[in-house]
Amino acid sequence: MVMWVFGYGSLIWKPGFNYDDRLVGFIKGYRRVFYQGSTDHRGTPEFPGRTATLEPAEGEVCWGIAYKIMKKEDQEVALTYLEVREKQYDKKAYVDLFTEPAASEPAVSGVLVYIGSPDKKVNENYLGPASVEEIASQIVRAKGPSGPNRDYLFQLEKALSLLGCEDKHVSDIAKEARRILSEEVTIS
Repeated sequence: MVMWVFGYGSLIWKPGFNYDDRLVGFIKGYRRVFYQGSTDHRGTPEFPGRTATLEPAEGEVCWGIAYKIMKKEDQEVALTYLEVREKQYDKKAYVDLFTEPAASEPAVSGVLVYIGSPDKKVNENYLGPASVEEIASQIVRAKGPSGPNRDYLFQLEKALSLLGCEDKHVSDIAKEARRILSEEVTIS
């Protein structure tokens, strides 16, 4: 049986597991938001970073990459790896992946995706909505074992651009982060 995994954040540019094929596509009914706190990769418990999660959004789509994993051994290794990497994401969903905006039928069904839900009882790292300025300011200052949070933001922006995908939330935060960084350089 074939397994598919959808990446909408760092999995786009750094999957970290073996896969047989990949498809650029989108899932319907969700939007990418920087509402998930990261205390293990891009921040610390004292100063969490912000990473992307998905929130339900009627009529919206979220672009990313779906990875096809065919060999049972590769699937087991990928799942073990993802359970550690995505441990702060408390929810798994199986979604339909579309590759064409006009398509009425999905290219692939049953694609696994990790989501950080807004339920603070089960997802203690959920930070929730904030202004673009607040999110960008937190991202510019946070860093963790996987590096500065700003690297995550800018790599996601670049990866989406290379895929030909526009995400206003990501680009607005990246633009504000650059503004904050340029002011810090000017002040120094």
